[in-house]
Amino acid sequence: MSRPKDAEGRAAEGRQDDEALGELGYKPELKRTLGNFHTFAAGISYISILTGTFQLFYFGVSFGGPAYWWSWPMVFCGQLMVALCFCELAARYPVAGSVYNWAKKMGGPHVGWLGGWMMMTATMVTLSAVALAYQITLPQIDGWFQFVGDGSGKNDQAANAVLLGSVLILFSTLVNAFGVKLMARINSAGVFIELIAAVALIIFLAAHITRGPSTALTETYGLGSGQSLGYFGAFLTASLASAYVMYGFDTASSLGEESHNPGRNAPRAILRALIASFLIGAFILLFALLSVPDLKAEELSTGGLQYVVLATLGDTIGEIFLWAVVVAITVCVLAVQAAGIRLMFAMARDNNLPAGSMLARVSPRFKTPVVPAVLIGVVGVVILVVNINQPQIFSVITSIAIIMIYVAYLLVTVPMLLRRLRGDWQPREGAFSLGRWGLPVNIAAVLWGTAMSLNLAWPRAEVYNATGPQHWYLRWGAFLFIGVVALGGFAYYWFVQRHRTGVLAEHRVETQDDPAAPTAPPPAG
Repeated sequence: MSRPKDAEGRAAEGRQDDEALGELGYKPELKRTLGNFHTFAAGISYISILTGTFQLFYFGVSFGGPAYWWSWPMVFCGQLMVALCFCELAARYPVAGSVYNWAKKMGGPHVGWLGGWMMMTATMVTLSAVALAYQITLPQIDGWFQFVGDGSGKNDQAANAVLLGSVLILFSTLVNAFGVKLMARINSAGVFIELIAAVALIIFLAAHITRGPSTALTETYGLGSGQSLGYFGAFLTASLASAYVMYGFDTASSLGEESHNPGRNAPRAILRALIASFLIGAFILLFALLSVPDLKAEELSTGGLQYVVLATLGDTIGEIFLWAVVVAITVCVLAVQAAGIRLMFAMARDNNLPAGSMLARVSPRFKTPVVPAVLIGVVGVVILVVNINQPQIFSVITSIAIIMIYVAYLLVTVPMLLRRLRGDWQPREGAFSLGRWGLPVNIAAVLWGTAMSLNLAWPRAEVYNATGPQHWYLRWGAFLFIGVVALGGFAYYWFVQRHRTGVLAEHRVETQDDPAAPTAPPPAG
């Protein structure tokens, strides 16, 4: 008797999910196949602790010394405020392209378009940036993976990074195009491996501790001396290593139209993904600093966490963990592209992109938007090619992409705060709600997002013009690039696309009040 009841309950939940989608004007087209772990895995694989910590540990230590570790809990507390606001929105609007639709519902169509445009542009650059992480890890496992030259040539590593990254993006494009169920299975398996490997890495590093936290977490290498802000200025720069990792948790909601009971499960998945990532990352970074043989080794600032693992655990065990990092990078790329596909689909469904009907077409066989998958993959490879001869410019654009995501988050939290102040925001009844904490949490989310966006964009030569010659347009690249993308994109929207915007007929839910809806024939006789 229990099985029919379970089936009946799932059917009822499915009808409620479709009704919530209908309130936004859309008819259900994507297939609901994802469960709780799938949505959690999507969020945590986008954050991808193993990818982020192994890719950016060297940066934090270089500019802040081991004491940069304190930026990890700082960034977590700020991002938690943003995530809590997103949880309320995910409970009420569990829809594809979450940030775009939330910005649209909170701030209106113009704010929504700008938020979606910023997020979509940033996602495509982020896809390329994550794919480049193969180069940081695979050649350290085996020199065989250095296909271009021997790695000592001027452009050997950059060209090889493009080759490895392009293969990864091709794989991700094929998987995402063949349906969300395949993507979710591979992603969930990869996340399971990543979580097991991360916990094992924590245990192995903990078993090799050589110093206490009071020694490691206060070591600054004397950085910041002679500067106007002292070590605080160096710490703010080093904190980018944490800020570059802890984002993308909204992906757990962006798959809402393909999930069971997303109004209930998406908020939980967002929080679980962020909290789990924080705890795992905090312990990996902590025990890495406590176990590395020489805390002042120059290799900490060059070889990063890969050096720590190999030096502390030995080549054999160390390489096993590096293979787990390769898995983490792979599923991270899958999740980033999956989120980008849903965002492009959501904007195209509202006819807010050129060739919207084509971009929003759902494959009848795979039940996924295939054209956005291919387009995002192609753009990702094109962006990668820029890295061959202009790695400095690419690093600038990559940094700017992270800022654009923080700005896109602000385009959700700021209008949401304004609606709270006007008394226009009401969470979904019986769903996730911050209650009386909603206003202070929302204020904290806006203040945090604004402060970190400025910190990320600050024209530091060491971030935006790390190697000579010095160029003013590189140092101010964040403001220039974001200004061009935002103003240029919005100008196109204002003069061209906004006159066409509106849910496409083939995606619009039919209601009795809809003049386009077919009418019933008159009764016979």
